[in-house]
Amino acid sequence: MPRPPASAPPQPLDLMFQALADPARRGMVERLSRGPASVSELAAPYAMSLPAVMQHIQVLETSGLVKSQKVGRVRTCQIEPGALSLAERWINDRRTSWERRLDRLGDYLAAHPEDEETP
Repeated sequence: MPRPPASAPPQPLDLMFQALADPARRGMVERLSRGPASVSELAAPYAMSLPAVMQHIQVLETSGLVKSQKVGRVRTCQIEPGALSLAERWINDRRTSWERRLDRLGDYLAAHPEDEETP
């Protein structure tokens, strides 16, 4: 697949994989998959400052994986339920393509056993 020009804006799938590339962000997504959480709750397992946690949350929001809402002084985050479907479709398309190729190879090898090398 050709890469877009360097000046092109990042595509949604690129943003999602970039967001999931960081273990802290994956941990936050994992936590949010169990239900909404405040920024403080998301920050608790990590030895990082609150501003650093907010930067991670911003990356997750930009990717579309997470949305947040501020009520009073508390910002609550929640996972965007359908967001991972884009990555899931992309991965499934690759898997389906390779499964078809391997099935064709298996069919070919079964039909041409004489082509196989023997030790």
